[in-house]
Amino acid sequence: MGDNFDAFLDAWPRIQEGILTTVYLTLGGAALAFVLALVLGVAEGARPVVIRGTARVVVEFFRGTSLLVQLFWLFYVLPLFGFELEPMFCGILALGLNYGAYGAEVVRGSLGAIPAPQREAAVALNFSAWQRLHRIIFPQAWVQMIPPLNNLLIQLLKGSALASFILLQDLTYQIEQLRRGTGDTLFSFGIGLILYFCLAYILTLFMNLLEMRAKSRLGVGPTLREVLSLRPERVDENVGVGR
Repeated sequence: MGDNFDAFLDAWPRIQEGILTTVYLTLGGAALAFVLALVLGVAEGARPVVIRGTARVVVEFFRGTSLLVQLFWLFYVLPLFGFELEPMFCGILALGLNYGAYGAEVVRGSLGAIPAPQREAAVALNFSAWQRLHRIIFPQAWVQMIPPLNNLLIQLLKGSALASFILLQDLTYQIEQLRRGTGDTLFSFGIGLILYFCLAYILTLFMNLLEMRAKSRLGVGPTLREVLSLRPERVDENVGVGR
């Protein structure tokens, strides 16, 4: 076991580089996926049939095909047509397209869940379509979007491991190199599980804080300052007097 830890310490600088590559893939893919999810999710609820139908086709295509196959197409097939992509850009693009399609359904469902009276009130106030979406509909839908988007973000993190198939030296690649160096599968992939769990937990904490902030802005939850405060809540001394 001591030899395994020595090999791990020797490989730690390379594992750190693999962690950074995984973080870049996750954050880049998440940013692209979020933008696509918003655009496609809103487009799926548009009145023009052409816009709604086009968005639906795009969503169903990328949601209904394998992420690994999409990754191979972008990296190995597109160069046959004269389009050669850098491995990092290719990984971010594949992750963004695939999970953006899943996220579009989250956006569409959350926007559609807003009660009709909210929309009617905005129309009565003579709000434009953009004002209705920006001021009334989206803030309420955003609170509903965050939990399922958090799940997709964790899945995207785990899906980034496929980038090792396109010559990216991410965390999975470095863990495999550690396994080859030690010859101990249990130890090496045990380290990998722990590192991926830590990354996923950090992302979950961030999304939980984002959800609390979104709820506090709607007045349905405590503010971040109250949640992060180490002081207990002040109790009103007058409560209960006279009973």
